[in-house]
Parts: sequence; structure tokens; C-alpha cells
Amino acid sequence: MKKILMKGNDAIAEAAVRAGCDLYFGYPITPQTEIGEYLSKRLPEEGKVFLQAESEVAAIYMVYGAAAAGKRAMTSSSGPGISLKQEGISYLVSAELPAVIVNMSRGGPGLGNIQPSQSDYFQAVKGGGHGDYKVIVLAPSSVQELVDLTYLAFYLADKYRNPVIMLGDGMLGQMMEPVIFTEPQYPALPPKDWAITGKNDRERKFILCFDLTASGLEKFNIHLFEKFHQIEQEEVRYEVFGDDAPELLLVGFGTVARILKSVVREAKKIGVRLALVRPITLFPFPVSIIHEMAVRAGCVLDVEMNMGQMVEDVKLAVNGAVPVHFYGRSGGMIPSVETTLQTVREILEK
Repeated sequence: MKKILMKGNDAIAEAAVRAGCDLYFGYPITPQTEIGEYLSKRLPEEGKVFLQAESEVAAIYMVYGAAAAGKRAMTSSSGPGISLKQEGISYLVSAELPAVIVNMSRGGPGLGNIQPSQSDYFQAVKGGGHGDYKVIVLAPSSVQELVDLTYLAFYLADKYRNPVIMLGDGMLGQMMEPVIFTEPQYPALPPKDWAITGKNDRERKFILCFDLTASGLEKFNIHLFEKFHQIEQEEVRYEVFGDDAPELLLVGFGTVARILKSVVREAKKIGVRLALVRPITLFPFPVSIIHEMAVRAGCVLDVEMNMGQMVEDVKLAVNGAVPVHFYGRSGGMIPSVETTLQTVREILEK
């Protein structure tokens, strides 16, 4: 397989084309603008559609319309742009429509800055819009994973008829690494016989995203959460790295996990045994492996580029079995190997 040196944002875009993306709707915002720029050239080459919408709100509802017609649709944004899409994401879930939404997150709150951050974790995993709902959330940590998880995102969106969020950050989007584009290999999915494609000689079809009766809406919510439970049973993904008998367990996702692998290696040089659990799916969250490894280690350090968000899910997974500590940097600051290792030392000394 030939390796190609590509920027992260370009790699996502090319992977989307190869995954069968039919339509892309978006609006420029740093640090992910290159995704739309790349697709503005590539999709028309494939006879597909690129459209720069007049706003982020318009873009997400264009995705809704394309998905309702049975097409593979995608949008991308960052920070404030993703905030504007939240109502539409809630509507996509309620209509059970597949869509891929990329967030190359930046510092916040408010306008923030264009530096990498992980402060959109709550927004992605807990649901930034209204109502009871969940989206599948994938957390790549390399340019190669940006490719592989883009393939997976389109597949899972169609499989479960649910939006999938790719949660990266400004660093992943801008860095360049060698990647290999393999052909996506996933099981065949049933035809989209639910899609609205024109009446012709069949019965009329409806895609409804509301029920005005309390009992009907409750029944629909129960149906959705049965699907979310199935996702939790079948789609958990994670990576374990480091010592089999650690003195402390590290937990981190995305860019931070890259740093934590270096922390594990540097700690080994000074005789400190560490292990890392890297969630690849933030929903569904890898609860069982984190609990198992935490008990084995006796202590946990969660590291994030925010003021403490995923750490709440880590604590729920550990369920009080061992102490859980947190170290974070915010506003676009990135934890260093040295300061993280010093935090590890301080915890173990206590």
C-alpha cells in the first residue's frame, strides 16, 4: 500500500469521498476550513455535491434533507459553528437519520481561539441540543485514524440511522503524517427503503421527528434508548498501552493520548510502571476496561485539554473503587510530557 503525506483535514475529506459521501454542506471556520476547501474540488470530480451554505444552521438542515433522501451526507465545523448546529443534530436523531459531523475543536468558551482543545467533550457526548438523545462519538488520535474512523463513521451512521460525530481538534486537523487509504470493508447494510425518494407507484412515505402526545413521545424515547443500549453493547472501541501491572492508570483521548504514550515510555526509563486506556469511542464509553485497569493499578490520572470533562465519565466507570485524579490544560494549552510525568510522581509519592 502506498503511503501519502497528508494534512489531517485533507485526510478526512479524502476518506469521506472514498467512504461514499454524496453531499457535503458546510461553512468556513478555522481550524477545519480545509475540509470544505478540499471537498469543493474532489466531490464534483466524483459527480457528487459540495455546497457552501449561508450559515452553520443552514448546513445542518441541508444534511437533514439529503439524509432523508437516503444519501450519505456530511458537515464539519469547529467550536461556535458546532454550537449553531445543535438543534439540527437533535432533529436528526429524532428523525433517525444518518449523518457524519466533524468537529475539529478549538479553544473556548465563546469565540475562544483557533488553538487545539478538548473542551467540546460535554457538547458531543452529553448532547448539546435539546431532549433525550445520544450520538456516536469517535475520537481519533492520528491522521491515519482520521481516515479509518471517517470510514467507520459513515458505516455506523447508516447501520444505526443516527448521527456520528468525529471529535478531533485543531492540532490533528493541521498536522501532517503519512496515511494509507485502504478500501473500506464493512458488512453489507440493508437498503434504505425508508428514504423519501419520490412517490412513483408506491405508498407515501413519511419521516416524522415529533409526536405531540406525551405517551407517544415517551414510547419513541424508549425506542431510541433501546438502540443506544445496543450501540453500547456492540460498538465500544479503545486502545490499551503500557505495562500489564501498572502502578497508575492514565486515561486520555485524541491528541492527549499521543502525549500520554510518551509519558508511559519516559516513566518506564525511571522505573515507574504506567498503563494507558485510550477511549476511541467516547460514546459508547469503554466503562468495563477502565474499571478493570483502574482496579489493577490502584490509582487513575485522567488528562485532558480542558478543565475537566471526560474525568466525570472516568469516575463513573471507576465507581469509587480507587482514587481518580485530574490534570488538564485549557484555552488551547497542551499538556507536556514533563508536567504530566511530574503530576504522576506527585500522585505516587502521596
